[in-house]
Amino acid sequence: MSLMSSPNVCSLTTGGNLCRSKHSTKSTSYASFIAPKASINQRKIQTEYKLSRLQQPCINNEFKSVEGGFIYKENYKKYIPKATAKESFPSEPRLNQPKNVVASVKHFFVTLYWFCYPYTLFARTLSTISAALLAVDRLSDISPLFFIGILQILLTFTLFDVYANGVNQLYDLEIDKINKPFLPLPSGAFSFKTGVIVTASSAILGFFTSYLIGSWPLFWGLLSFFLVLSGYSIKGPLLRWKKNPVLAAICVFSIMTLIMPLSVFYHMKTFVLKRAAVFPKSLMFSVAFISIYSLGIALFKDIPDIEGDKAFGIESFSTRLGQKRVFWICVSILESAFGVAFLAGLSSPFLWVKIVTGLGNAVLGSILWYRAKFVNLNDRGSISSYYMLIWKLLNVAYILLPLIR
Repeated sequence: MSLMSSPNVCSLTTGGNLCRSKHSTKSTSYASFIAPKASINQRKIQTEYKLSRLQQPCINNEFKSVEGGFIYKENYKKYIPKATAKESFPSEPRLNQPKNVVASVKHFFVTLYWFCYPYTLFARTLSTISAALLAVDRLSDISPLFFIGILQILLTFTLFDVYANGVNQLYDLEIDKINKPFLPLPSGAFSFKTGVIVTASSAILGFFTSYLIGSWPLFWGLLSFFLVLSGYSIKGPLLRWKKNPVLAAICVFSIMTLIMPLSVFYHMKTFVLKRAAVFPKSLMFSVAFISIYSLGIALFKDIPDIEGDKAFGIESFSTRLGQKRVFWICVSILESAFGVAFLAGLSSPFLWVKIVTGLGNAVLGSILWYRAKFVNLNDRGSISSYYMLIWKLLNVAYILLPLIR
């Protein structure tokens, strides 16, 4: 106990001599921390010497021998610790590296998923399948070649969807900090540079893929899609069409009504199935329904963004006419679209088509009207929830449209 309580035991900072120098010819004195020699015997000295050695710290240090002191003697050396950085095991970072890489890749793709507006990608997939089925004349047309044609459309238009959503977010960054701060760019999940790289790469890959496929209907559809959405978002002379409510509505209308369904239909009809270009009754009803429904979406999409649009001088129908008035105009337009689909279903010569399409569109219209009465226009979350409902109902309508013959 006296050894452990002594301040000089195992002192490394004061340069205390803890062990005997192999160069020394004299016995080492421990008088600084052992009782006087006259009061102890030889066995106690040995015991205390062993205890002092046990008290030495087991650390990974090197001891540098320094000659000299206050009084220089050749046979006496003072030992001071020289700490060296312990070499890290190379296996540790290598073990953690795969986990970090996997986590980074996972984070990138999750962020990219939200960067692309997933609800538009899902609607694009269903609209592609719906328009492709309109080109089917008989059941034998649904073959592996048919599904390859669908995959060609989905791949190219998905790449251009990423471009369209990306260029819109890049030019609307300051507006989205007010309207949609949760998006990858305003939230900081994606840097501006990353957004530019992802957007530009998507457009380049889209055109390159279209060139490899070699379908002219698909190419002209992609080019029109690219030009319209670039003019919609990019700031420049005679561009940034979203600032004008009429031009903005025309952009959404032309893409959903003409560019997408017609390019998909004629790609499947002429390029995949190798048949003559026609304009059947089913395509006519589909275009009529989508044209009305897309107009309602074009007007509705600016309702939640009224605060940011006013701050940056973007004139939409919502900023001009007010949220409540535009909201009920949109609901009426969307209801009329379901009315057109209902009448188109009843005109079919097949009874099962009349029942399925008539009943289906009536249910969809009823859900839309019922939910509209509970929307709080002062709550951004309530408006956005109803906007998502509009897209969900459109996705169901895409399933019913190919049945109309």
